[in-house]
Amino acid sequence: MRVLVTGAAGFIGSQVADLLVAEGHQVVALDALLPQAHGGAAPEWCGRHDLVHGDVRDARLLDRLLPGVDAVCHQAAMVGHGVDPSDAPEYANHNDLGTAVLLAAMYRAGVFRLVLASSMVVYGEGRYECPDHGTVRPASRRAEEMVAGRYDPTCPACGVPLSPALVPEDAPLDPRSTYAATKLAQEHLAAAWARQTGGGAWALRYHNVYGPRMPRDTPYAGVASLFRSALAAGRPPRVLEDGHQRRDFVHVTDVARANLLALVAPPPAGLVPVNVCSGEPHTVGELARTLAVAMGGPEPLVVGGARAADVRHVVADPRRATELLGYTARVGFAEGVAAFASDPLREPAAVSA
Repeated sequence: MRVLVTGAAGFIGSQVADLLVAEGHQVVALDALLPQAHGGAAPEWCGRHDLVHGDVRDARLLDRLLPGVDAVCHQAAMVGHGVDPSDAPEYANHNDLGTAVLLAAMYRAGVFRLVLASSMVVYGEGRYECPDHGTVRPASRRAEEMVAGRYDPTCPACGVPLSPALVPEDAPLDPRSTYAATKLAQEHLAAAWARQTGGGAWALRYHNVYGPRMPRDTPYAGVASLFRSALAAGRPPRVLEDGHQRRDFVHVTDVARANLLALVAPPPAGLVPVNVCSGEPHTVGELARTLAVAMGGPEPLVVGGARAADVRHVVADPRRATELLGYTARVGFAEGVAAFASDPLREPAAVSA
């Protein structure tokens, strides 16, 4: 199979490209090498691919690259919380306009198989159960409650604290950040493309991905990278809220394998979202403590507070990935975090102070 991988120099895209080649597939590797991510230079791990330096928003370039391609694995995106709402035009430009231009070019080239990198952020808050009212959408967390250290969502009907449950792919979607809104828009664009063309698209909703090649010391870095940077500098990792917020931390090699499985699977009818997770939820505080032990660093510092876009618990239901793609994670939390303590990371374009 010949696959166009966008974002092929990035954290996840480079792992996907490497795995595809290892499994005997041909890769057309494309990356814009955005300055805020790469400083304009390709990382050393791209040397094994004939990397095309270009942008998914460049329709003429795509028209040259797509003929002869069997499928597209779309990883290119601006990610993370960003700096502030002034980032919104750039997020929409790269993530949504870029996806629209790519889908149009795929139509022109007759390419109708897509694997889209989506995210668990499209859910907003996870799924919750009330002992009296069953599955409910939680009431919004109020600033005064979080200042008082009451972080867990409550039932909108009776006000009691809710218990987190597994989030299936048909859960209501409620993006809470600019990045989350653009990821959901990507799914909608891909779904419209699939309906109009008869194409098939898997939307892989990644949960908290970590591992080698993760970016560090940028406003777009993930929590595992932020904790590791603090520990490497001899500082305690700073944990927001009380550290008990639950996430599913999934290793990047498992995410790459999920992409491979989606690419070689029969394409679905329309767009089908799939959680890509470990199936082994842990707390953010547990991640910080485990990494601190692995690096011989100071104990984490629980600082309270929360960012405006933060949610309390997002715990994935992994069943659809197993049933439809034959995917289950292979890297356990303890093993993966211990390795992450010394994994090579992507050097920042500019090291923050």
